[in-house]
Amino acid sequence: MKILLYGINYSPELTGIGKYSGEMARWFAEQGHEVRVVTAPPYYPEWKVRPGFDSRRFMKSTEDGVTVIRCPLYVPAKPSALKRILHLVSFSLSSSLAMLAQLRWKPDLVMLVVPTLFCSPQALLVAKLTGAKSVLHIQDYEVDALFGLGIARGGMLKRFAFAVERTVMRAFDRVTTISSGMLQRARQKGVAPEDLLFFPNWSEVARFRDIDRSPSLLERLDVNLSKRVLLYSGNIGEKQGLETVIEAAERLQHRHDLVFLIVGEGAGKARLLDLVQQKRLDNVVFGPLQPYEDLPSLLASADCHLVIQKRGAADAVLPSKLTNILAVGGNALITADPDTSLGLLCSEHPGIATLVEPESVAALITGIEQALAMPSPNVVATEYARDFLDKDKILKRVLAEV
Repeated sequence: MKILLYGINYSPELTGIGKYSGEMARWFAEQGHEVRVVTAPPYYPEWKVRPGFDSRRFMKSTEDGVTVIRCPLYVPAKPSALKRILHLVSFSLSSSLAMLAQLRWKPDLVMLVVPTLFCSPQALLVAKLTGAKSVLHIQDYEVDALFGLGIARGGMLKRFAFAVERTVMRAFDRVTTISSGMLQRARQKGVAPEDLLFFPNWSEVARFRDIDRSPSLLERLDVNLSKRVLLYSGNIGEKQGLETVIEAAERLQHRHDLVFLIVGEGAGKARLLDLVQQKRLDNVVFGPLQPYEDLPSLLASADCHLVIQKRGAADAVLPSKLTNILAVGGNALITADPDTSLGLLCSEHPGIATLVEPESVAALITGIEQALAMPSPNVVATEYARDFLDKDKILKRVLAEV
């Protein structure tokens, strides 16, 4: 089968959507399919194009058996609502040329990974003109996130954006997304149930099994080995609301046995660094994004994993980091309401994680104590990962059903 994957994020990005798109494309190629990817140069979560790539020109290469076409785009150093929109539109415009060039190749399957919906017309056009099946894979509901998190405002603009989103989603042959709550949201947006497919993010479960704490890695990150580690790892952006973590650290300064370790990059990192400096906190340590090969050891070295989101992000975005936390048997503290996908996960699988109210420092501190008291490794988490998050099982099923 000829598979055309289309999306703004792709390997070698190590966090979020790019990681999963890269693993998916490589897996398709390993199964003997011919795979092409139209994407952008890697820039996330640093919001800076990485060395060796160019945001001003097209680049074509073969990576792990996949043909990758990277398109120019605007990458703002300090993303705001307007700059984010210009960023997405710039990729949509430049990638149109690369997508039209695939008409001669005649793919059998065109899969658009969202964000961004700005690329929907190109994906639908190529699929229609070549007779390919069109699939919309939703990693984030970008319209919901924009308005739910207050990044964008406006009654008329909001109604127009949601109307366009509904129209676009219903135009695809299949719509897939990564959680039960996000599937429910797709139904509410008018997608027919028979056109929907559950396509969760996965873990390379075998890589994260039976991993020990790594003193050498913690020392490299300047973490005192005598302390219990409260880890946040991943993107440091708007939808996480990590200011509550800094406030919790301030209230827990008397707990000399605890250290907050924040590992990652993103648009909100500078603000957090300033907050820690202003408050003169010595129980918060920042570390750079770690190589993927070190991720199992990093996760296994934490006593509590902070899976933090703002309330407005619930079921609009889902933290991809959770899959590997569960696979390594980590004890996760999740901030989400009970009726969200993450809340339902905790109620349906008692003991898998600790669930607390989002955007509450008091609830966060209570949850930390509860998570630290949980057995380690977390057998409920590892069994769930084994049964439901294995990459091969998920991708085989989805490819057979789209």
